Amino acid sequence: MAVITAALVGELRAKTDAPMMECKKALTEADGDLVKAEELLRVKLGSKASKASSRVTAEGVVASYIDGKVGALVEINCETDFVTKNDEFLALSAAVAKLVAEKNPADVAALGALALDGSTVEAKRAELIGRIGENMTIRRFARFETPASLTSYLHGTRIGVMIEFEGADEQVGKDVAMHVAAMKPVALSSDQVPAELIEKERSVAALKAAESGKPAEIVTKMVEGSVQKFLKEVSLFNQQFVKNDKQTVEQMLKATNTVVKSFTMFVVGEGIEKKQDDFAAEVAAQVAAAKAQ
Repeated sequence: MAVITAALVGELRAKTDAPMMECKKALTEADGDLVKAEELLRVKLGSKASKASSRVTAEGVVASYIDGKVGALVEINCETDFVTKNDEFLALSAAVAKLVAEKNPADVAALGALALDGSTVEAKRAELIGRIGENMTIRRFARFETPASLTSYLHGTRIGVMIEFEGADEQVGKDVAMHVAAMKPVALSSDQVPAELIEKERSVAALKAAESGKPAEIVTKMVEGSVQKFLKEVSLFNQQFVKNDKQTVEQMLKATNTVVKSFTMFVVGEGIEKKQDDFAAEVAAQVAAAKAQ
């Protein structure tokens, strides 16, 4: 049997970037054959990625990239907050954001097929899953290409905003991006708020108003008042500007000769149902299984 030296393990790790113990196991199984061990590792890391693919990824990061008039915002998810601080995961996120801006993929599948460092985005994702042991998914992206200006704001790595605007002062654009991250509008103006959100609010308001016991015409006015209040709260231009609550965002933009044409905001894990672990139930199940043996 071949002697598995630290130098041999180190050489395989340098080639594959796999964990040290995985490298040692592969070399032992391959009886010291470096090429065969590398092949075994590729299979094992791919298998780990496959097993992890069903696990929920509700944590993650938002990455942004801007180069002149082209920009991109990307959300990449993982299972735990711990991985969001991993340098390789952050590097992959930044590289993917740049690729989206440069290559303009049609969707996430097309993005996965793009070349990245001698491989593909999908292959790099699978390799990283194999090394770290957590599922990772590229959830969504938004790409901007505009004759106007672009700016972005990242609140840590969990909230990302990109603003398309026209105006001489770039700081105004940055201030609006920060405002969006803080106040989370769903549209630029009231007439752009999605109809399904309005109907949902109208339904809730109708139930509350009906409980008042007031005449039907009063109830109708109460519902309409609630809906109008909701529209002001969720439309960017009608919101009170976070840096000066004496004026709306629209008033601030007029005062600075700035036009916001569009915005995109990603909040990590938004809308993803997180798994709630029941520790007591898990322990009870393990005890029951042990007794059954």
